[in-house]
Amino acid sequence: MQPGQQPWSLPEATRTINGIARNKLCDLSYTYHAKERVEERGLLVSDVLFVLRNGHVYDAAEPSTLSGHYKYRIEGQSPNSGSRTVRVVVVPDSSSCQIKVVTVMWRDEA
Repeated sequence: MQPGQQPWSLPEATRTINGIARNKLCDLSYTYHAKERVEERGLLVSDVLFVLRNGHVYDAAEPSTLSGHYKYRIEGQSPNSGSRTVRVVVVPDSSSCQIKVVTVMWRDEA
């Protein structure tokens, strides 16, 4: 497997997603479903970005509907989540510095 080719290992997925999210040129997009879940849970877009920049990937990737791309679940606590852990499902693309947020949930309700 070539370096950077997906699916990434858990540590590589964590580093890559954190790095994309920290990049000022990052193109972050949300599905309609993800926007609804963020609002439903009383979170802010900045909470999702905080998890993407600082969270960790603990589970193996799953194939995305987009050929050659994978979905990753990254989790962490955000400033507005209290003591609850937020899980964000994303489809990252390191070559174009993009992250598509598919959904957002509480880890303890997943």
